[in-house]
Amino acid sequence: MATIKDVAKLAHVSVATVSRVINKKGYVNETTKELVYEAIKELQYVPNELARSLFKKQSRIIGIIVPHLTSYYFAELLEVIEDITVKHNYRMMVCNSQDNKERETKYLQVFQQYNIDGVIMISNTTRIQDYKSLNIPIIAIDHKLTEDVPSVTSNNTMGGRLAAQKLVDCGCKKIIHFRGPSVLLPVQDRTIGFKSVLEKLKIYNFSFDLDFKNPSQEDIQNVVNSNLDCDGIFCDSDIIALNVIQSLKSAGKRVPEDVQVIGFDNIELSRIISPKLTTISQSTAKIGQYAVDTLVKLMNKEPIEKFHVQIDVTLIDRETTKC
Repeated sequence: MATIKDVAKLAHVSVATVSRVINKKGYVNETTKELVYEAIKELQYVPNELARSLFKKQSRIIGIIVPHLTSYYFAELLEVIEDITVKHNYRMMVCNSQDNKERETKYLQVFQQYNIDGVIMISNTTRIQDYKSLNIPIIAIDHKLTEDVPSVTSNNTMGGRLAAQKLVDCGCKKIIHFRGPSVLLPVQDRTIGFKSVLEKLKIYNFSFDLDFKNPSQEDIQNVVNSNLDCDGIFCDSDIIALNVIQSLKSAGKRVPEDVQVIGFDNIELSRIISPKLTTISQSTAKIGQYAVDTLVKLMNKEPIEKFHVQIDVTLIDRETTKC
């Protein structure tokens, strides 16, 4: 594999001159530039990007911290983010924190070593000060961490309201909310929206916490078996909803004839299963676009109009609800 020294030797110039040509820094006359480019082409030389980033203090890499890579929703969101990142002539480095502080610390060190230009935070971090100490632009997805860190979130309160109103309009009188961990802000907002509709109408409801990544089928089955008279269920993710439908079938309940079910996320599986899942759709396209566009503005030291943006959600009406 050719090195920068090989290029310099073939072009009969110094290593410093080759570096100036590659990095487009400093004056080099046109004839010399052509000699360097010809040597690069002949040797098929590929610049050491890490070395260049150390020299330029810029890597054109965006770091992304996610809590889990196995989430269907995060996978779809990351695909959107990657497409837009490439269009801006950046690359992305995806780091899976697994909600583990030690892993997160190691990734922060990697960001420093590679001169990451900006960070998109999707993880459920509580260490915002550690991220700020990187002294690079940051934007959060799904969390409003502090007033001075830009964020883009789905309108989760609206999502809870839409789900509750749909179940009410379809005649449900006893409704269960299988939610994610209630310590998470998106879960809290969905619960607020959900309960605001039902409590106003004095419709019986209660919430049960589950893990987003691995919802306990046993817990779901126990709750279903203890509430066989419920006729409506709202789930904080489509994966939870799929588990709920399985538990309802095991309990001898038909969906939607006996119990109506609404999920959240509108992942691809929700339109493939039978019956097709009624769900709340988050726009990964809008969230990803806004996150990357805003981060690029921050990296270019351009002003942004709003620090905190909410993207409205929509209800996708399918076969697990009756009306």
